[in-house]
Amino acid sequence: GFYTTLLLTQAPGHILTQTSNKTEILCDLKKEHAGVYWYRWSQERQHFQFLLFSNAMGRATYGPNVRQDKFSVHEARSQSSYSLHISHLHPSDSGIYYCSVSQSSQLLLGTGTQLTVVDVLPPKTTQTPVSKRPLPRTTKRKAARREGPCSPLVWIPLAAAVLLLLLSLVPTAYRLHREFPASILRVQAL
Repeated sequence: GFYTTLLLTQAPGHILTQTSNKTEILCDLKKEHAGVYWYRWSQERQHFQFLLFSNAMGRATYGPNVRQDKFSVHEARSQSSYSLHISHLHPSDSGIYYCSVSQSSQLLLGTGTQLTVVDVLPPKTTQTPVSKRPLPRTTKRKAARREGPCSPLVWIPLAAAVLLLLLSLVPTAYRLHREFPASILRVQAL
């Protein structure tokens, strides 16, 4: 059986590229293994295809009908990091690529890399620069209403706090009101 695991992480998660290009998928293992298997999941055909196995010595064993000039594995950084190189890309190469290791008679799969190969790349969308001009007042009011700074969740507690503050000032104001005429009388008596 196949089991996905975070012991094998792959980068990048998605690749969108053009026909005839080449690409690379990195597989990082949390511990050293005797080698790495590479599989492709085809959504179209609904099956896993064994591509190749690369041992720690760098020797590769290819699956049936897999072109050796198309796929190659290179050790990257250490024996716990491998990269799959795919060249002469074609739309039929699209799929999810998994690196895999064998552990306790189970195949542990990496996180997967979605490869999409197209004849023509979609045009890049350019973001319009942010205007320095202030927005019209109506737009600002609409935006404020949408964001909700004056929603009942904000103004009800605020109004309650103001009311409590005012009520707490009543005894102080009353005391000052009572003491103020008395202090005037004392000043006049002097």
